[in-house]
Amino acid sequence: MAEPSGGPAPIIIKRKKAHGHGHHGGAWKVAYADFVTAMMAFFLLLWLLNVTTEEQKNGIADYFTPSTASTEVASGAGGVLGGLTVTVPGSSVAENSPLAVADPVPTEGVSLEITQDEESGSPEENDNVDQQPHTQPHDQPNTQPHTQPNDKPSDKPTQDEIDKAIAEREQKMFDEVAKELKEAIMNVPELADLHKSLIIDQTPEGLRIQLVDQEGYSMFPRGSAIMADRTKELIDLVARAVGKLPNKLSISGHTDAVQFSNPNSTYTNWELSSDRANAARRQLFGGGIDPTRIATVVGRADKEPYIKDDPEDPRNRRLSIILLREKPLGSPPVAREPAGVATDAP
Repeated sequence: MAEPSGGPAPIIIKRKKAHGHGHHGGAWKVAYADFVTAMMAFFLLLWLLNVTTEEQKNGIADYFTPSTASTEVASGAGGVLGGLTVTVPGSSVAENSPLAVADPVPTEGVSLEITQDEESGSPEENDNVDQQPHTQPHDQPNTQPHTQPNDKPSDKPTQDEIDKAIAEREQKMFDEVAKELKEAIMNVPELADLHKSLIIDQTPEGLRIQLVDQEGYSMFPRGSAIMADRTKELIDLVARAVGKLPNKLSISGHTDAVQFSNPNSTYTNWELSSDRANAARRQLFGGGIDPTRIATVVGRADKEPYIKDDPEDPRNRRLSIILLREKPLGSPPVAREPAGVATDAP
């Protein structure tokens, strides 16, 4: 082509449109998946190292790098993992064998010989062996000692030992109550001169606390069931002492043999002793004793004198409060018909 006259030749620039990069494939996803898998395996390893014991770690290490060739066994009890079982030591020969815990049988002086064939025998063969009768030639005496599983002494205490332990515990508590009560009455100046009226002793039924009349002092006015003020203070001391124990209480009232002046009166020593026992019961309630702890409240009149040689002695007039044992010592007391049983409400 001829150049145009009078000017330079035109410059022609060709521009290509840029296109997006083509698809590079999914190779990076495979690498990323391998990385995530490796991280998961790493954290799983850290977790196993943290939660497993030394014995389990050794078992896992032996599984991947066994130092000796393992023999085929029927269960994992003797394998490379050294599994443990809650049954008696040994391998379970059947998968459906029930779990059982057997008591150890004393084998002192008994020789046990187990051959390899007997150890590896099938359960059917072992059952057949057990079903076969044990025979022994008559000319060979049986030299093996006869042993039974129940020959060992039992650790369970007998009933006599339990009763003895309960009695010793109660005796210790009763001694502490008696000591505390004697010290309490001496620490109250107003009651110190009444220490002779407080008689504490032990009976087969329990700890007996008796409040006894003395010459020149009566807990109740003559022929009355109205309690004197100092008698109330004495019973309050008794309530504080026995309130610390859970034992039941038995209350009984006693009089002397002096009868009422009116022989035709229907109110006798039976009613009087019952009313006095009831008055003591109500005073114990006021001192904090739980009403459910009262076992019996009876009146004995003059049938059980404290001074047997002198039925009219003032010391026969008394209140008896017994802290009962859980089980009476010796033979149980003879049941007797209670006289003048209280019927009024607390």
